[in-house]
Amino acid sequence: MVLKRLLAGIGFGGASVETVLDSTDTRPGGALRGTVHVEAGDVEQRVERLTVGLQAQVETEVGDHEVKNDMEFHRITLGEGTVLAPGQRFQVPFELPVPWETPVTVHRGRHLHRMHVGVNTRLHVAGAVDPGDLDPVAVVPLPSQAAVLDSLVALGFTFKQADLERGRIPRTRQRLPFYQEIEFRAPSRYRGLNELELSLVTDERGFDAVLELDKKPGLLFSEGRDSFHHFSVDHRDGAGRDWSDHLHRWIDSLAGRRSLL
Repeated sequence: MVLKRLLAGIGFGGASVETVLDSTDTRPGGALRGTVHVEAGDVEQRVERLTVGLQAQVETEVGDHEVKNDMEFHRITLGEGTVLAPGQRFQVPFELPVPWETPVTVHRGRHLHRMHVGVNTRLHVAGAVDPGDLDPVAVVPLPSQAAVLDSLVALGFTFKQADLERGRIPRTRQRLPFYQEIEFRAPSRYRGLNELELSLVTDERGFDAVLELDKKPGLLFSEGRDSFHHFSVDHRDGAGRDWSDHLHRWIDSLAGRRSLL
């Protein structure tokens, strides 16, 4: 029995959890609902805490290279301080709020390459933590966010990849310790441009859109013009708005024409 308890304490023969989501689709500011199924192990165990949280893969700059780590950026406690009898089973329904800054992983039915966001369930028992399972979720953009993404696509930009960067974007409403960069390949109409990066830093009122141009080397652009652009959008006013003209005028002024050095 002592050996069984020791093994249970390091994850052998101990309690386990499985999470079943009602739906894997959500959006910033929404919620994910589901049920956690808990199954006790071969020995009695005291549960310190049962939690569910949202987890994402985040890149951190370390020296001259980047390291990817899983980061839990939101978590709620479903229960704590109970004892599981051997063989006991029970279910815990939950509703997990989705932070407004949660990164988008899907646009118009297409998964954004390199985005990994999921629900992580953890059972904390004396002496060990059962990592549970990571259930991937699809985070679709809000209508106001989709309007900006749709306008870039309408201008001919094609999605390349997206990632999460640890750090902060100055002068934005950012609260989380990371931000999302969505990278697009530029169309040929902007002859001096390689790529465009978009970040949408969101809260309950709206979002800050931050764009950065990756210009082609060895070319002369409008001197004194910044390759960054920032504007703020209200969710109500931004939904369904066509940003194509606004974005085209700024991008074209910097990368639509070029001259050799």
